[in-house]
Amino acid sequence: MSKKENNMQEKELIQDMPEEAPAQEAEETAEAAEVVVDDTAAKLQAKCDEYLAMAQRIQADFDNFRRRTESVRADALAEGGRKVAAEMLPVLDNLERALAASETAADASAIRSGVELTLRQLNDAFTKLDIAPIDRVGEPFDPTLENAVLMGTAEEGEPGHVCAVFQKGYTMGGHVIRHAMVKVVSED
Repeated sequence: MSKKENNMQEKELIQDMPEEAPAQEAEETAEAAEVVVDDTAAKLQAKCDEYLAMAQRIQADFDNFRRRTESVRADALAEGGRKVAAEMLPVLDNLERALAASETAADASAIRSGVELTLRQLNDAFTKLDIAPIDRVGEPFDPTLENAVLMGTAEEGEPGHVCAVFQKGYTMGGHVIRHAMVKVVSED
């Protein structure tokens, strides 16, 4: 047989082959692909559900943390208020005693010494609470600590320096509670 005849016979055989085989293979391949896709989709859905549950747990933990923190903050603030009140109550008691004594006492010096003791007691309470006065007479003006309410003359001190305090300022733990009202020597 010649080559030409062989090629012709092969073509006839291929044409005589039933076309069911490629269709059946394609169907099986599609079913296998569908199974793989379904399996992958199920795995992805499971991961998605896992991440959603994890995010919900983290959100719940954060909400609990925020509530606990707010509660601790409120407790600390209330405790600070109680501490201040406990330190100030003896001062209040002594001021009430001084006022009552002033009604019956004929000697003003006794009242004065009682008020001085009460003032000392208040200063001690402030020290325990880390409250300190701002007293900077003769020092350069600092706007973070003082409010300049008047300008002084060159005879009163160095230019740009505090020459008088009209109202004391106070700090607590390094934070200004009240700025001092001061007179500052002008730079002119």
